Amino acid sequence: MSRKGNCYDNACIESFNRVLKKELVYQTKFRTRKQAYDAIYQYIEFDYNRIRIHSIIGYLTPQHCEKRYYEQQQSA
Repeated sequence: MSRKGNCYDNACIESFNRVLKKELVYQTKFRTRKQAYDAIYQYIEFDYNRIRIHSIIGYLTPQHCEKRYYEQQQSA
């Protein structure tokens, strides 16, 4: 966190929230909080982190980028 009023502090989480809402929340009718929690957890862990590519990390999935990072650390 930086000083009060810095509009760039929350840019990455706001971007993630926009994608989460557009791709999951607005498309699904949840009956309980537990059902919503489970669906959001599965979306983040299985779709967003393992399937969805991100431009900021060279159009890789977060899981693939992390794997590559640890492989580079072991070979160094």
